[in-house]
Amino acid sequence: MFADWQQALDAEGLPLNPNTDDQRAAATRTIARHATSNEDLVLLLNMTGLPSDDDNLTALLPLIPDTGDAPAMTHPTSPPAPSARDAAVRHTSGTTAQTSREASGLSDARLRDVILDQPRTHLTPPAAETIDVEQLLAWAASHPAASVRRRAARITADLTDLTGRHHQEAAQREAEAQVAKAKAELEKAQAVLHTLKTGPRATTTPTTSPTSSHRSGLGSGRTREELAAIRKWARANGYKVADAGMVPKTVVEAYDAAHRTPTREES
Repeated sequence: MFADWQQALDAEGLPLNPNTDDQRAAATRTIARHATSNEDLVLLLNMTGLPSDDDNLTALLPLIPDTGDAPAMTHPTSPPAPSARDAAVRHTSGTTAQTSREASGLSDARLRDVILDQPRTHLTPPAAETIDVEQLLAWAASHPAASVRRRAARITADLTDLTGRHHQEAAQREAEAQVAKAKAELEKAQAVLHTLKTGPRATTTPTTSPTSSHRSGLGSGRTREELAAIRKWARANGYKVADAGMVPKTVVEAYDAAHRTPTREES
């Protein structure tokens, strides 16, 4: 903006030289490199007042970028100037001052100021000194100040209480773990016992000797000779018995009663 309107009026009165053919040709080529399509090229040429006839368009069509390509740059882009922050980062990462100065283009004084302005966050703080607690308590217990000795006694009592509680809770946790394990084993044994009780039972067939079955079929353990004597006695005493098979129990009891001796009765 002009601060004085007279300067603006004088500028408007300056004669303008018409553009040469070379300048118009360069302008059309620049527009073609930035156009996105044939229609876009024709529209841009008409808006700028440049020729858009068929001959001119035929020469400009190869300059239109393909779809997806970035528009052609008329001037190459220069790499960004190195910043002071980059120089500081180089220095903190172990790069020498000369290398940082050459890469950033900063002077020695400017580079030194940048480095001093950076926070020293990369420095590792010194490790804290480790003190043995027992030695510290022994030192405090023998301290000449009574307040220090009382504090040492109080801390020692607290540590003793905490140690006892720690051991007690550890033993309690171990006992609880053993109880849980015993319960799990008991439940497992109970499940096995329940399975055995509710499962199918094995049937055993009693084994009987041929002699015992033969004798029981003959009449309650009587031999053939005894049964023959019982039948003979029964017929003689008016009992009816078959020649074979079972002898009635009443007949056997009557036979035993008739042949019971005093010795057998006593026994």
